[in-house]
Amino acid sequence: MQAEACGGVAHIVAPFGRDAASMASVLATAGLSTRVASTLVELSRVLDDQAGVLLITEEAVASGTEPLLAALGDQPTWSDLPVILLRSPRAHRRSPFDSLLPRTVNVVELDRPLGSISLLSAVQGALRARAKQFVVRDQMRALAESRSALERSEAELRLIADAMPVLIAFVDRSMHYRFANKAYEAWFDLPVGEVIGRHIRDVVGARVWEERLPIMQQVLEGQEHVFEVSWPTREGQRRDCEVRYSPRRAVDGTVDGFHVFVTDITVARQALEASRQHAQELETVVAERTLELQAQMEAREASEAALRQSQKMEAIGQLTGGIAHDFNNMLTGILSALDIVRLRLEMGRVDDLERFLDTATASSQRAAALTQRLLAFSRRQSLDARPVEINALVGAMQQLLRSTLGETIQIRAEVSDTPLHAALDTNQFESALLNLAINARDAMPNGGELALRAFPLTLSDGERATVPAGDYAVVAVSDTGAGMPPEVVERAFEPFFTTKPIGKGTGLGMSMVYGFMQQSGGHIAIDSQPGQGTTISLFIPLVDAVAGPEPSADPAPVALGAGQSILVVEDDPQVRMLVTVVLEDLGYTVEVVGDADGALPVLASTRRLDLLVTDVGLPGMNGRQLAEIARQTRPELPVLFMTGYAEKAQERSAFLEPGMSMIAKPFPLEAFSDAVRSALADAVSDASA
Repeated sequence: MQAEACGGVAHIVAPFGRDAASMASVLATAGLSTRVASTLVELSRVLDDQAGVLLITEEAVASGTEPLLAALGDQPTWSDLPVILLRSPRAHRRSPFDSLLPRTVNVVELDRPLGSISLLSAVQGALRARAKQFVVRDQMRALAESRSALERSEAELRLIADAMPVLIAFVDRSMHYRFANKAYEAWFDLPVGEVIGRHIRDVVGARVWEERLPIMQQVLEGQEHVFEVSWPTREGQRRDCEVRYSPRRAVDGTVDGFHVFVTDITVARQALEASRQHAQELETVVAERTLELQAQMEAREASEAALRQSQKMEAIGQLTGGIAHDFNNMLTGILSALDIVRLRLEMGRVDDLERFLDTATASSQRAAALTQRLLAFSRRQSLDARPVEINALVGAMQQLLRSTLGETIQIRAEVSDTPLHAALDTNQFESALLNLAINARDAMPNGGELALRAFPLTLSDGERATVPAGDYAVVAVSDTGAGMPPEVVERAFEPFFTTKPIGKGTGLGMSMVYGFMQQSGGHIAIDSQPGQGTTISLFIPLVDAVAGPEPSADPAPVALGAGQSILVVEDDPQVRMLVTVVLEDLGYTVEVVGDADGALPVLASTRRLDLLVTDVGLPGMNGRQLAEIARQTRPELPVLFMTGYAEKAQERSAFLEPGMSMIAKPFPLEAFSDAVRSALADAVSDASA
């Protein structure tokens, strides 16, 4: 390292006397490295990259300089080894070195005798020059290593690019290829060497060039473009591709060209088209189903809507089968009871008919409850959302839960010290809590503890995977039961999925709660592990507290049977007949039509109308649209909506205007008559006000 730092080793060839030793001693006192050789042949053998300067006396070259010249001729390009020739004191004669060492050799001639200072100065000067050569050597080596590494990197990138089944290229601003991988050989039947350097027009063809030139110009302005194209292969088959043009920016930020990436997406496109074709064929088959399968079709459509929203509906067959099974049981109870009543009436027997009518009524009520659960799951039920305080609702549920769950279940309730205000349908919320509590009871057949907690919670983005960020009132129902494995948790919200024995549950309770929460703008989550119980949390969005409604005055009594005129619009003939009968029996004057088109002439006439009773889900123009038209000419006309499938009336507060009310199908005739009386009474009260 010392010799390298000072320019290398000083090699000395002075065969006579103590000349070599004397020169070596002078240089050593200055800290220089020296090496003595007896002849030029020996010197030529030991020369290496560490040699800094050669000190040669006239006597050393007496036998010829061929070995030295051969060694100097083998120097690398960076090397020009300095030579100091020490001549004997012979005045006025031509130097013997002129013919022995050509002028191409880096030689300095000095006359002897030579003082120590002069010798040391000459050697140090030569070593400094040699040190500069070493710097050039090191730079050349580093450059060679960098070039080698770059070549290796480029080779590796070329191998990777050539191995990929994607067209990869770089096109400069003059639209000439500067790089292309081997995929061009397979796609365009052109060797890579013929692609590189060619204009892009000559590779892709004039038509494609003209089509894509505007895009390429935008890319050269810095915009990235991705698009899909199709063209035939050499075999005449279609090839679908995704093309990406990405601008490349130079060090100064300017765009010096763009990269081309072309991916073959033929297989994916064909799979998508096959899937669409299959879907179309499936829709055709479904459309050709018989009327007997209409109920199953409606259930399937509801399930598919839930599948798109929840991504958890994998059991369409289970859904439709469960509906058919439960409805068949209920219809059996209704039809059989009515057949017995009809048979006994034909026989003239009227005793004990009430028992069979009660059976038909109970089966009908079970069917109505099942329908409500299905509507809740599909988020198609009509909700009467009102401002509520969650703590109060949870506290009020305790007595109902104690009487429902029995003495073996210990109930513990914890509510928040902070008021929790939300907008909910109170009845549906209480039904949801009751369903969760019953499920918890069934998970604890030998008794246990049910914890009911209400508390505020603020979630940030990503804190819970299934619940967005926001401020929530959380109602958590926890049990100490057996818990659920992950595969059961995954399917817990599927309709008709149940782990209970046949006949012990419909499998609609959890799906009803799920649908209610989704329709209310909330979310639901399950935390459960086998042997550690289950916690089901309802995340309900918090709202600002609002003042409670002013207590309304008792409506003025309305005399019944005074001939008030009511227009009934109902497309179902059985419902139309029953509604007409009950209204006429109550003493109203009734005009009945089957759709909105039949109602429009009546509404446009000058005849008196005291109430419009209309189904929401009419064919063609729906009931809500009909009411809007009626209000244009009869702004004070009260409207009572009947709804069974309330897709257009899911949120009552947004659906109803002043003077409008709603009753959900199926309804008892007593409830319907009360709704009619209330609608007429409200109209009279508003008129008197």
